[in-house]
Amino acid sequence: MAKKVYPANHAHPRYWGAWLGIALMRLGALLPWRAKLALGRTIGLLSWKLAKRRRHITDTNLALCFPELDDRQRAALVKKTFVANGIGILETATGWCRDPEHLRHRVAFRGTEHMDRAMAQGKGALIIGIHFSTLDLGGALHSLFFPADVVYRPHDNPVFEDFMTRARRGIFGAAIDRHDLRGVVRRIKSGHAVWYSPDQDFGREASVFAPFFGVPAASIKLTAKIAKMTGAPVMPLMFHRNPDNRTYTLEYLPPLENFPSGDEVADAAQVNAFIEQAIRRHPEQYLWLHRRFKTRPPGESSFY
Repeated sequence: MAKKVYPANHAHPRYWGAWLGIALMRLGALLPWRAKLALGRTIGLLSWKLAKRRRHITDTNLALCFPELDDRQRAALVKKTFVANGIGILETATGWCRDPEHLRHRVAFRGTEHMDRAMAQGKGALIIGIHFSTLDLGGALHSLFFPADVVYRPHDNPVFEDFMTRARRGIFGAAIDRHDLRGVVRRIKSGHAVWYSPDQDFGREASVFAPFFGVPAASIKLTAKIAKMTGAPVMPLMFHRNPDNRTYTLEYLPPLENFPSGDEVADAAQVNAFIEQAIRRHPEQYLWLHRRFKTRPPGESSFY
């Protein structure tokens, strides 16, 4: 597929949709809390009704990961997932466009002693984040307690990429392209903590197959590689919206033990086990809308 070519002039009509989206995000970030929740639920429900392809992907993922659910229970969880991710759009807007200090009263942070001990070693840290609907707001809330850099995927649209990168640099110390391994290693070796999310399918070449909810999943090898190159502790971080829909909890667990072990599959399985543990707390808040099991072992057909 040919790569899209974007005009150099950011005022070009091709970018008007992006500018409108940015304006709406800025406005959404300023809404009162109840209005944000109501708008987010509406967006989620509309997406649930209209986005049949994404609904199918979500249902397939949940059927694979939660086989104990019957059809009715799984359908309810699919709907809750769309609602949570609809609210997540407003949470992302808030994380990118507002000073996180105004949300300090809404967040509880547990396990900070684990991060304090890790950083005291002077080797930096690799933080395992997860693609929850609260991802970007979680990063903003994290910045109230610990500084960190972030690894991210650049957006194809240069207008939105500029907006997104500026927003993340306002939250994190540095925003590092996910392809810039040297940049990640350099920042960690300089004593920085780097937030990194290894829970998506990056294809066969970058991955090994390790169990995720009992299903072989293409699991990125880079987590163990970075840990080996830097000697930094790998810190599991959980974050979610609480059931009251008004407050948030972030929690550090102790660093992964015997990591990296030298066994790529075992290392990927250990990371996946933590991610699964975090998802089970609030499964509806995970980004089930993406094709987590897109890459299959040789000879297996697509689930989707």
